[in-house]
Amino acid sequence: MIDLYLSLYCANKTTINVMKYSEYEITIMETVKAFIERGDDGSYGVYVDLENTTLNYGIHGNGNTAKEAIDDFMSAYEAMKKFHAEKNVDFTEANFIFAYDMASFLSYYKGLLTLTGLGNLTGINPKQLNHYATGVRKPSKRTVDKIEKSLHEFADDLSQVNFV
Repeated sequence: MIDLYLSLYCANKTTINVMKYSEYEITIMETVKAFIERGDDGSYGVYVDLENTTLNYGIHGNGNTAKEAIDDFMSAYEAMKKFHAEKNVDFTEANFIFAYDMASFLSYYKGLLTLTGLGNLTGINPKQLNHYATGVRKPSKRTVDKIEKSLHEFADDLSQVNFV
């Protein structure tokens, strides 16, 4: 049996992911944005905007690191899925896109990106980036956009890499 995976881009700018597991079963997965934020106490939280009506349930995750919070969030998703199945209630499958605040992003990727490397990439002083990482300061919208644009350009560059 061959599994089929399709992404459909809808007119309202949402993506619906369709996975076909057999000739008779199709699961539609909604793409939903989940927000990762660092709290004032240094812990991290992941949540879906309560204004978003895509899902027929609410979930959140918490942890001492961004990764722990994401893992807890995904565990809550699986638990909610199991609960719905046990109650024989419809469950909206979801593919989550994570949106980070700056402290959460830097925490999550600290093993892959150094502040010096990110500084070289963005032109932002590593000491300033450290202030964002520790929550001492919050970056302006302009700075967040600059970092995001630099990272996306870097990712595009990396996607063109080929090895011989």
